[in-house]
Amino acid sequence: MWTRSRYNPETLQMEEVKLTGREIFQLVGLRVAFVLAIGAGSVWLFDQVFQSPADRARDREIAFLERQLEEMRGEVALMEGALGDLAQRDDAVYRTILGVQPVPDHLRHPGIGGVDRQANVRGHVHSAEVAELKDRIASLQRSLVAQSNSLDEVTDMALEYEKRLESIPAIQPVRNEDLGRMASGWGYRIHPIYKVRKFHYGMDFSAPEGTEVFATGDGEVVKVKRLYNGYGRHIVIRHGFGYETLYAHLSKSNVRRGDKVMRGQVIGLVGSTGTSTSSHLHYEVHKDGRKVNPAHYYFNDLSPAEYEQMLEAADLENQSLD
Repeated sequence: MWTRSRYNPETLQMEEVKLTGREIFQLVGLRVAFVLAIGAGSVWLFDQVFQSPADRARDREIAFLERQLEEMRGEVALMEGALGDLAQRDDAVYRTILGVQPVPDHLRHPGIGGVDRQANVRGHVHSAEVAELKDRIASLQRSLVAQSNSLDEVTDMALEYEKRLESIPAIQPVRNEDLGRMASGWGYRIHPIYKVRKFHYGMDFSAPEGTEVFATGDGEVVKVKRLYNGYGRHIVIRHGFGYETLYAHLSKSNVRRGDKVMRGQVIGLVGSTGTSTSSHLHYEVHKDGRKVNPAHYYFNDLSPAEYEQMLEAADLENQSLD
């Protein structure tokens, strides 16, 4: 069985010669190596050219997940941009309008320390990308909570600010068309009765008796009193936020103590009660217990030109009516 043909030069013929054990071993080894090489090459070629259904499904799944990862990265970037824009509006617009300080950066972007929170995703092909994306999402979540708290605070301040705007005395207590003249403004004036130079803590609006007097801001009536000297019949309204207004020398009061009034509501009529030389309204604004110049509080119903005209008229008069 284990033979090979060999040419015999003496007989000039091909003869069958029995193989030695060594030659048999070498021949078997060569054949096995050849078969193994053919088999390995076939497997490699098949693996490179042909894929099983499971392999194809796995590759499709990997490609799908990679596309999703890329889309998520883009979406996170958009959310970061939107959150940054909202934070900028919060600081540069909302809080500036309300007159409060911006949110400190360490509160707007709170960080967390400690161990690696993404250790469970390490050791895979896309571990670094997934870990980085999870860290960005976690940071976004913390920043969103901080921004939500800030907007809640801004909302509360805005509601209070709206109430403050409605409460601040911001109109003239007598209509322009009803004014005879601006009798006296804030500052030193000659008293009409005592004929001495005194500081006049308010503004006098000369108008016919019975002219309507308006509340200059929302508030509560805290005083309605009739005196035979001084302010005469007068009303005090507490507006909140440190503001009070006083309306003096009235001929009639249309409100009682404890009444809630709104800006523009008629609260009384011009008169000349108390220490007064003619029909007019003496009007005062108090802030935090101190009397302040009422001329600074007519920004709701006067144009710039009318405001300048009012100031000039008030400064021209050198004698008050009370």
